[in-house]
Amino acid sequence: MSILSVGFLLFALGLCLAYFLVPKRFQWWVLLAFSLAFYALGGLLSLPWLLLTACTVWAAARWIQRSAEAEKAFLAARRESLSKEERAARKARGKRARRRVLTLCVLLNIGVLCAFKYVHFLLAQADAVARLFGGEVHDSIRWLAPLGISFYTFQTIGYLCDVYWGKAKAEENPLKVLLFTSFFPQITQGPISAWGGLSAELFAPHSPSYENFSLGVQRLIWGFFKKMVVANLLAVYVQRTFADYGGYLGVAAFLGALCYAGQIYADFSGYMDIMCGLCQILGIRLTENFERPYFSKSVAEYWRRWHISLGAWFKNYVYYPLAMARWNQKLGKLARQRLGKTFGNYLPATVALVLVWLTTGLWHGASWGYIVWGGLNGLFIIFSMWMERPYTRWKKALRIREDAWLWRAFQVGRTFLLITFIKVLPEVGGLRDGLGLWKRILTEHSLPRSLGELLPFVDKYRDLAAVLFGVGLMLAVSLLQRRGSVRALLGRKLPYALRVLLYVALFFCILYFGVPAAVGQGGFLYAEF
Repeated sequence: MSILSVGFLLFALGLCLAYFLVPKRFQWWVLLAFSLAFYALGGLLSLPWLLLTACTVWAAARWIQRSAEAEKAFLAARRESLSKEERAARKARGKRARRRVLTLCVLLNIGVLCAFKYVHFLLAQADAVARLFGGEVHDSIRWLAPLGISFYTFQTIGYLCDVYWGKAKAEENPLKVLLFTSFFPQITQGPISAWGGLSAELFAPHSPSYENFSLGVQRLIWGFFKKMVVANLLAVYVQRTFADYGGYLGVAAFLGALCYAGQIYADFSGYMDIMCGLCQILGIRLTENFERPYFSKSVAEYWRRWHISLGAWFKNYVYYPLAMARWNQKLGKLARQRLGKTFGNYLPATVALVLVWLTTGLWHGASWGYIVWGGLNGLFIIFSMWMERPYTRWKKALRIREDAWLWRAFQVGRTFLLITFIKVLPEVGGLRDGLGLWKRILTEHSLPRSLGELLPFVDKYRDLAAVLFGVGLMLAVSLLQRRGSVRALLGRKLPYALRVLLYVALFFCILYFGVPAAVGQGGFLYAEF
């Protein structure tokens, strides 16, 4: 079901009515029914794989919980009779058993994810190698990845790890785990939520509220405006640039790359605004996924403010376990002894970051473009970490103040340009085309002789005006967000009639510009990851 269709609006209306008409103890049942219906409408054949993940994670989490509780009761009952060594041996056996169950469940679900997303890529690489020796590898497998598998797999693995580490209690009701897995507002593009935060929202009773309704509708309109007006109109420019970058001036190709940076932000954050707005009407708070990312002063900071839940997931469940792993700590200790204290201290974090960013690239897409994209992000972050002390000395020598507005502007501009160049690499059509776009931008320096040469991808200047208005409005909102909630600020500063007029204007912009722009455009970009 397309989020941008009238059918989805009717679906959301039916959800809101059913949610508040049933007794509160049944509200989560309504969420489960609508989530499964949404998922089935997106592809009925994908439903068994969703159920497999939910069932295996529920069963593994329950077994781990019961094993830990049984061990604790056993040791408590035999506190006096068991020696210290016997107690340690019993704990070690129990931990090994729980780790085996955790590992098997994670491998099963990661295996399903890899089978759907990466088999074609691996077979293509095997075929390339085989052709060097005169052979061939046939790829006869045609699998369509289940809707949202990248997101719900990571979310459920996070829940299972939290149970294993004792951070969360295993849920006894398998249907509640199924709702946590399939909750439709976040299944296709996130956020990737932790069990503790999302379960508290899903299973708590909620009453209808005019304030929630008003704020939710406002955010829905804002999300639809960002996606349908800004993202979809920019998508036309981006597609034309990527398809014919070799025929454009370098400056025109660069403007096309900037358009992609605007498109993907308006697209992804627009989806989040739509779903957060719908959930706010229901009284449910979703984890925020953006915090003015294009105002970041470094690549590391950018990833703390863009797709926040994905970064938090990798930090909690990949980076920290890898950085603190016994083998990695031993490697760091050996490096301190042989290569110096500084090198040894940074090495475990560096190893973990390399693995995290290569995995992040593969998570986004099975292609060399995404692998290089992830590697470049990791390279900039690792380089900044290693150069932190020299940077501090240089800034002190040059008398650069961190709070100086010119220095902050330089940092933000530098980071935005780096991120923009990295972003386009896997999206042009492949790694070779991505590098070709880079080459065109960096080596073609002809000056445009007309507006048509500067903006060859624009054929309707009316649409360009709408894009500039939308981007300017998004920029203004981002600047105002430094003071807190923009909607709360508007509520204090603007009369009610003027606020209504503002949202009515956005609504008519969606009808006039957004609806025609939606023709021929696909869905949301992050739904493909």
